Amino acid sequence: MNNFEDAIAFITHCESPWSRDCSAPWGIHDQDPPPYNRLYGPVHARGGVAGVVHHDGKCLAHWGEVHRADLTFSVAKTYLALLAGLAHDDGLLPDVHEPVARRCPGIGFEGERLSRISWHHLLQQTSEWEGTCLGIPEQVDRYRWLAYQPGQAEGRKGDPRPLGEPGSRYEYNDVRINQLSLALLHLWQRPLPEVFTERILKPLGCQDPFQWVGYEQGWTQVNGQRMMSVPGGSHWGGGVSISAWDQALIGQMLMQGGVFNGQRILSDDWMARMTKPCDVAPYYGYLVWLNQGGHLFEAAPRSSWFAIGAGSSITWVDASLKLVCVLRWIDAARTNECVAQVMKMIGK
Repeated sequence: MNNFEDAIAFITHCESPWSRDCSAPWGIHDQDPPPYNRLYGPVHARGGVAGVVHHDGKCLAHWGEVHRADLTFSVAKTYLALLAGLAHDDGLLPDVHEPVARRCPGIGFEGERLSRISWHHLLQQTSEWEGTCLGIPEQVDRYRWLAYQPGQAEGRKGDPRPLGEPGSRYEYNDVRINQLSLALLHLWQRPLPEVFTERILKPLGCQDPFQWVGYEQGWTQVNGQRMMSVPGGSHWGGGVSISAWDQALIGQMLMQGGVFNGQRILSDDWMARMTKPCDVAPYYGYLVWLNQGGHLFEAAPRSSWFAIGAGSSITWVDASLKLVCVLRWIDAARTNECVAQVMKMIGK
């Protein structure tokens, strides 16, 4: 066997422990305090381990059902950052440090403290926003701590925690992400899946099935029209279903600094903002994970950055390596080992 075959065989044997038919163990909503430990949106059976590696402008390898549209969980957060970038480049969002309430009044950013929350805070997950979005209070994700974060949780997930000034604390919170999605819907005044398809998927030549689905209670009024506010993940169901192949095309555009086949999709300015370390969480940018300290995945270069979803789904981008790698349905605990195998594939 050669390096490619060895690496693919290794990764294929690192399959996620999640069931393939959505029976237990499956998902992360079970970790929430009742009555929020349930699904609000649809889910569907998953495929097996799949992957795509692009290196130096070529598809180096792929394995598994790469054209199957599977739930991608929190990789959808990164897609919200792309939609925010398009709005910024179009002039809909000229200043990320502007308070959200200024352009999106009446959707939950009122009050002395909440009115100081900016788009920048939401994109870095440092907003400390307080409230209920799509029927779920943000408290269910307070004190949440992910394995990718350095340090440890200071309390039990779902317990009340005193909230600070916007920008003062990083907290991975899916309800606040859904509030960002709601704000982007009001900013665009168009369904976000429609904008994503038109401005991202079509220019990249993505052709596999795609859907971005909301919760049963996700309908809202935007400028007098009924629209679905989609979640930035699949924590409570719904979210993005997309193929590994198309995720790799999105990753290729990001690796090339927002350009694909000579067409500018996202500005240099926005790409720089996405990958700039957060002041209070230098391992995080605009809804992407940064490896600058090497604490995420030791086997990856410090120049690498990642979109990561539970289950787990990884989009790995590294311009210095000219590398894009998508890994689907791998065991999260073995991600670093899989990263090491991909490095061997590209001779690093």
